[in-house]
Amino acid sequence: MDRQIENTKVGIETKEAKASGSSSQTDSGTKIATRQSYSSGHLMCRTPLWGVAGFLGCAYFAWISFGHVTRNEYDWPHDLWTATTYIVWILLLAGLALDTRCLRERLFFSLLVVNFVVGCGLTLWHSAPSANVRTARIGTGTLWTLAALVSLTTLWKATQLQRRV
Repeated sequence: MDRQIENTKVGIETKEAKASGSSSQTDSGTKIATRQSYSSGHLMCRTPLWGVAGFLGCAYFAWISFGHVTRNEYDWPHDLWTATTYIVWILLLAGLALDTRCLRERLFFSLLVVNFVVGCGLTLWHSAPSANVRTARIGTGTLWTLAALVSLTTLWKATQLQRRV
């Protein structure tokens, strides 16, 4: 009875291994199917949604940043929660930049990391002169604009990946 169950189990595992294209063998000689996860190294290039979402988010923040400059609004929040939020985003985006193998995605996440580091620095710098904050607002607006354009470059990779499948 035990032998019959083992043979059925091995048969099922072998069929799964053939279907998924991968298998491994144990010391006793039985084959075990292992499933391969999708690991192309592309986070945003898998679907056009992420490139469009990245563009819309970055374009919105660029518009906000340049809007502050045109209205001569140079105050910056200096509270602990804002600094903590910046640090969390920096860690998350740095992790994403290191996780991806796609150069365009790595550039996109790196631009966002630089932008958030500038924002965190201004949050922690309580006595920043208005001229420096104005320069930072223009710089972060430029970084947001550049990140928006870089996020659009991931759209072409997404369509190429879909054609291959």
